[in-house]
Amino acid sequence: DDLLAQDALFFVAKTIVESNSAALIYSDEDKIDENNIRSDPYFKPDWNYELFLSHNLITHLGVYRKDIVDKIGGFRKGFEGAQDYDLALRFIDCIDPKNIIHIPKVLYHWRVHNESTAKNSDAKPYAMIAGEKAINDRFLRLKIDAVAKHHKFGYKVTYSIPKNKPLVSIIIPTKNAHDLVKKCIESILQKTDYNNYEILLIDNNSDDLDSIKFFKEIEKFPNVKVFRDNRPFNYSQLNNTAVEKAKGDYVALLNNDIEVISDNWLTEMLSYAIQPGVGVVGAKLWYPDNTLQHGGVILGIGGWAGHAHKSFIESPGYVGRMALVSNFSAVTGACMLTSKKIYKELGGLNSSNLKVACSDVDLCLKAIKKGYRNVFTPYAELYHHESATRGYEDTDVKKRRFKKEVAYMKEHHAEFFENDPAYNPNLTLDAEDFSLSWPPRF
Repeated sequence: DDLLAQDALFFVAKTIVESNSAALIYSDEDKIDENNIRSDPYFKPDWNYELFLSHNLITHLGVYRKDIVDKIGGFRKGFEGAQDYDLALRFIDCIDPKNIIHIPKVLYHWRVHNESTAKNSDAKPYAMIAGEKAINDRFLRLKIDAVAKHHKFGYKVTYSIPKNKPLVSIIIPTKNAHDLVKKCIESILQKTDYNNYEILLIDNNSDDLDSIKFFKEIEKFPNVKVFRDNRPFNYSQLNNTAVEKAKGDYVALLNNDIEVISDNWLTEMLSYAIQPGVGVVGAKLWYPDNTLQHGGVILGIGGWAGHAHKSFIESPGYVGRMALVSNFSAVTGACMLTSKKIYKELGGLNSSNLKVACSDVDLCLKAIKKGYRNVFTPYAELYHHESATRGYEDTDVKKRRFKKEVAYMKEHHAEFFENDPAYNPNLTLDAEDFSLSWPPRF
């Protein structure tokens, strides 16, 4: 009962002709009811591995190379309700992700009626169970120590942490900010369920007596170290220096105005950071009034970049993306985790051209260019008292410096600002709410 757009096969054929290496093709989609009224368009990102494990990104208009379908045995019994998902989960292991092509155009209309999963996933609960089974079957087949479970708006994958837990170095630069940094560090010490970590507090020219006194007090904890760096403020340089001092195999960069909410924040982020191919991992950050501050970074919004779903209240967001693990081109440096090896491979934060802003996004884009994928997980939640210490870009000097840093980013990463692969050219660059773009940029 599904419906193809009139030009669906034309665009598929055009894509095949233009790409000699296409192995799997998928498109955007929407829904259509009994009265042929269309609604709920899903404008998808380009290939997004983590989102694909969170829900079936491809669905019914999937175009597969037949020789590979034959090789893997086609559809299988025992996965009724999610046969297409199971097929795709097996298919992607036989191809290079570069050969998965997304057509950013609605070429398929999903029929909505009372018995369809398009209207209500509860209409076919067996489909959700079959999808869960298909993901877990893949983990067993590839010997990946992970479990997928159906979870609200899709599937949640839980990766196991090795028995020999790697040491994570949590790096927090600060100047004074006694109340904020105290709340930050105490929330880490009191709430973090992952126990193999160290905190490196970088004191950058603090002169407040209460702050200095607190810095001395926290050094009594065996896993807390305070280093003083009296050079002029250079966010990138402070973090790079701290990474050199870090003993951990993984480094977490934290702003001094972060406060832990979920006990599992570090376990969750690390579980992705240790996966092959993952570069940088980001978390879900809330403002103190419980509106969203960060749900991943989208390039091009407002001429520079924006935070996905910013200012949303608790919500699944656009087609579940606020509630599901997915890949974004970048995540904020207010709370990011990566391996020290990858950090150094990427050259760390750019302390020459990006001394204050943009260096976190630059690091993430360098990771993508090296073949890594960056991950946003909504299951690691923290508060962010944004710009509470450094302030906003609201003076002439700050505005000039920020403008110069943005110009550097656009020059060195132009392709991401023209079309962020984790977003869609049918979605707006004027807001952070995934509303429609007019005209589309496709």
